Amino acid sequence: MPCKSCRSVNQSKFSGEIGIHFPGLKNIDKPVVWVFPEVAVCLDCGTAEFAVPEAELRLLAKGDAASAG
Repeated sequence: MPCKSCRSVNQSKFSGEIGIHFPGLKNIDKPVVWVFPEVAVCLDCGTAEFAVPEAELRLLAKGDAASAG
């Protein structure tokens, strides 16, 4: 599938480790939600795309990262 940004087909998949933080100072004490997705990276423009697994997505939607796993 071509890149959504530049339409290039020059893409590769990589393992990722991503810490998602809740925005703003009011959320400074909330724990990070860690995800370990497969990341598709366009090797021409640098656009990256990944999906958040369902369990971590629920934590983000709820606004509470108390226990991710």
